[in-house]
Amino acid sequence: MNAEAEPLVKALIADADALRVDVTEGTLGECRIDCGVKAVGGLEAGRRMAEICLGGLGSVALATTDTDSSWPFVVTVHTAQPVVACLGSQYAGWSLSGEYKGKKYSVLGSGPARAIGSSEKLFDELGYRDKAESAVLVLEADRPPPPALVEQVAKACKLEPDRLTFVYAPTSSLAGTVQIAARCLEVALHKAHELHFPLDHIVDGMATAPLPPPAPDFIAAMGRTNDAIIYGGRAQLFVSSGAKEAKTLAENLPSLKSKDYGKPFADIFAAVKGDFYAIDRMLFSPAKVTVTSLKTGESFEGGHIDTAVLSRSFA
Repeated sequence: MNAEAEPLVKALIADADALRVDVTEGTLGECRIDCGVKAVGGLEAGRRMAEICLGGLGSVALATTDTDSSWPFVVTVHTAQPVVACLGSQYAGWSLSGEYKGKKYSVLGSGPARAIGSSEKLFDELGYRDKAESAVLVLEADRPPPPALVEQVAKACKLEPDRLTFVYAPTSSLAGTVQIAARCLEVALHKAHELHFPLDHIVDGMATAPLPPPAPDFIAAMGRTNDAIIYGGRAQLFVSSGAKEAKTLAENLPSLKSKDYGKPFADIFAAVKGDFYAIDRMLFSPAKVTVTSLKTGESFEGGHIDTAVLSRSFA
């Protein structure tokens, strides 16, 4: 996946001025691509970040649905390798930390470098590891990675720091908003994994979520990007399982199956006093899903789009 993502990284660097992103070299020689901290960035920078997150194995598009809707613009994702691209790369599963100007810097890493250096047990289940001469990691962060974190990633990946690229943007930025909304399919795959659905039965998939307006406050921005998926996201999975298994997955996958469903995410977050892990993990899934059994040709739907909560959140 790092080899597949490399041309995308090079294209992002080549188009840096047009995309309003800043490319710099870190103190250890690593390449740093700022898509929304000091850089202005934008929607296209976020779209490209999302494709890099998928390890070059998926496509991300900005599109328009019902123009009469209050939120007609959407982010749509497709990959022919949904399990590896979403769970093996896009999922923010690599926990990293370091010091930045005397303050602790903690972040979750996404992107194909995970498949080389992360020690997540998930990779044992996926049966996949990557090897490459260079690697790229995507960070949802409001600061560049400090040297200690760069060293940590370099050591884990067994690469020199100058063979690493870090692409980063905060949730509150335009680019950050797009790349997080583009996780709608990944969230569906992660929920299927939580439900113990056999990952090797998921053959193909695509998903879409409304593009939320950014918010300068981190909590509000995090709330809107989560709500885009939880209350506005729609996914379709194509599985090799039979009708019974497909129907069960469609019934249990949508976010409305969670006990925390029904309020904007920022309100839910406030209710648990900022303890992210106190939120029911079953909440993190698309609002509506369709599961198609390739064995029988039958499709099953579950969940629904909740425009009322979306409007409360986005407005």
